[in-house]
Amino acid sequence: MTRDLMATLKKLRLSGLADSLEIRLHEAATTGLGHREFLELLLQDELLVRNHRLVSRRTTAAGFREVRRIEDFDFAFNTSIKKDRVYDLATCRFVRERRDVLLVGPPGTGKSHLAQALGLCAIRGGFTVFYRSIFDTVRDFLHDEALSGQEKVLQKYLKPDLLIIDDMGMKQLPKRSGEYLFEIVLRRHEVKSTLMTSNRPLEDWGKFIGDVPSATAILDRFLHRAEVLQIAGQSYRLASREKPSKETKAPTGS
Repeated sequence: MTRDLMATLKKLRLSGLADSLEIRLHEAATTGLGHREFLELLLQDELLVRNHRLVSRRTTAAGFREVRRIEDFDFAFNTSIKKDRVYDLATCRFVRERRDVLLVGPPGTGKSHLAQALGLCAIRGGFTVFYRSIFDTVRDFLHDEALSGQEKVLQKYLKPDLLIIDDMGMKQLPKRSGEYLFEIVLRRHEVKSTLMTSNRPLEDWGKFIGDVPSATAILDRFLHRAEVLQIAGQSYRLASREKPSKETKAPTGS
């Protein structure tokens, strides 16, 4: 490859093509690739590199607590988690249809793993994702409200194709939390998809939010077109502590 050609590819920002060009030239010479096949392979190489970079950037921007994959989830441990339903969600049809998802179950049963894994599936499917625990969400609004920047932080929650709010019900939330959460749910309803996880049954939301009317309004909107997955069974973390010698694929979080 000549220096001029490499310089041209760099100016055009075709680094994927530049990296594979020597290999493709050799392939063309040894296998008799036609001009069209040769060009198609080069363009596919470029698209693969660009897609990999895009997925990497969006995964970082999502702010996952940990990057988790559906493929690593141990469905055999808790049989209440239906693999078919989870894999249906992994197709991200619910994101395309702007529907919501709620994962409900005791702590340690894999909800956070599934939530973040579904988020990664969405990114791989070409969507933007933003992940926050409910506590970080409330802190974001309290901090920016003090600085008169509430609308600015709200846009971070409204912009992504999929918003994931994790750890609902872990503990009592500060005052006005219900107002912030309702604003998010109201503004995203039937416009963008939201996925939430909850460690407490829905009838307890008024207690930990500290505002029964807000909790009722949130659930009324959120559950309108939401798919609810009820998760039961024992905790992965507790099982891991009890049987340290036995390998367990233990999802972290709730």
